[in-house]
Formats: sequence, structure tokens, C-alpha cells
Amino acid sequence: ENAESIILSRVISADAPTLPESVARELLKWGFSETDRQRMSALALKARQGTLDSEENAEIEAYERVSSFLGLVKSKARRSLQPHSHE
Repeated sequence: ENAESIILSRVISADAPTLPESVARELLKWGFSETDRQRMSALALKARQGTLDSEENAEIEAYERVSSFLGLVKSKARRSLQPHSHE
């Protein structure tokens, strides 16, 4: 984990089920578009081949940071939807 992920994890408090149901359900809809998924796959292939240039490397790192953020948000949303999570 990088410093950004650690800080965001503390800010979001992913384990704290504090979101209203409607908000949690909306957040679970967030995700990458098909175009972004295709781009991530192409970048991942180039990374495995060792052919990423510096701009592509920065791009794949940005996708990784956004993916980490989405993971934290969705984790909090799922926890908030669990039965008895607001008691």
C-alpha cells in the first residue's frame, strides 16, 4: 500500500458501516467503463511485456490508485448494507 491508500483508508473508515442504504447502493454502482477496462488490460499486457513508456506507467499507476479508492468506498458501502450494521 502507498501513503495515499493508507490515508484514504483512515479517512473513509471502510470498516465503519455508517452510510445510509440509498448512498451505499449508489456507491456500489460506481466502476470503470468498458473503455477503461480495455485500456487497463492493454496497459497490463504492456507492463508484463516490459514495454510501458513513462506516460503509460503514470497512467497505469493512476488506474491503480483509483481502483484502490473504489475498493475502499465499495467496502464501506457493502458493510453499511449488512444486516444490523447500524446498531
